[in-house]
Amino acid sequence: MSRYLARRILGAIPLLLGIATLVFFVLAIAPGDPATYLIQPGMTAEVVARIRSNFGLDQPLLLRYVKWLGAMLTGDFGYSFSFGRPVLDVIRTFLPNTLLLSGCALVLSFVGGVVLGALQAARQYSKTDSVLSVVLLFFYSMPSFWLALMLMLVFSVFARSVWHWPFWLPVSGMTSMDYASLGLGGRILDRAWHLVLPTVSLTLVLTAGIARFMRSSMLEVVRQDYIRTARAKGLPERTVVFKHALRNALIPVITLAGLYIPLLFGGTVFIEYVFSWPGMGKAIVDAIVARDYPLVMATSFLFAAMVVVGNLLADVLYAVVDPRIRHG
Repeated sequence: MSRYLARRILGAIPLLLGIATLVFFVLAIAPGDPATYLIQPGMTAEVVARIRSNFGLDQPLLLRYVKWLGAMLTGDFGYSFSFGRPVLDVIRTFLPNTLLLSGCALVLSFVGGVVLGALQAARQYSKTDSVLSVVLLFFYSMPSFWLALMLMLVFSVFARSVWHWPFWLPVSGMTSMDYASLGLGGRILDRAWHLVLPTVSLTLVLTAGIARFMRSSMLEVVRQDYIRTARAKGLPERTVVFKHALRNALIPVITLAGLYIPLLFGGTVFIEYVFSWPGMGKAIVDAIVARDYPLVMATSFLFAAMVVVGNLLADVLYAVVDPRIRHG
């Protein structure tokens, strides 16, 4: 298993470099000049030339690429034009907020999706299966940003001004105005209170897709001979479903974990904008608009690395769930 993972990691190195190279040249040949976002009215030609020289924008394209690639291999992703500070500082500032949001959504969606999908498969064609199928299909076909707006409208605007609920959910930011004056417990509760709506907006859409996939995988497993043998031995149905069938049905579902990690980061872009969540999504969009080459390339490299890490994580989970893979 360790050799397999080592080969996957070594094979991912040229993939990451290829993605970084592709992003660099696509941004370089795109129309526009990032220097235009740095130039202020009244600047002389000498000042403009100095700005371009300070950021290396006056150098040939290949030379800029070689310098950037060499710096990146040493862990230096450059200086962000739009934020006016090193790229690593920008990532350290915004990435933890995105990890918090996406991590909560990923855990809740997989737990909920697996449980609901297994429940549907265990009660196939029942009223429970039919109702859950309609509800899950409803959320699966709904755009996450539209769902976010509807949740804001119901649980914040209407709950506060129309229905006068004593508790309503905040719709922007990740902390309250008095966050600094709160104690440790109060800060945790305040952060969790602001996390509810954006997490639910992501979780409902993801859970619907995982549950549908889990139901299909579970129905294939429960028709296998060893499931019929377990039932013939007189084992309780709960033991048959959750001990024998569920573990084997999880194997194809685990593949979604490796795919959902990068997709979840892409999906948080809209959610972060809707809820004004200070994460990487808004920072990336601002960097693209400002043609901030270093930040865009660093985040693209980061997302590519997450795809590789997600696939490696799926391989490890395969071995955890299925002993045949681990022993092989």
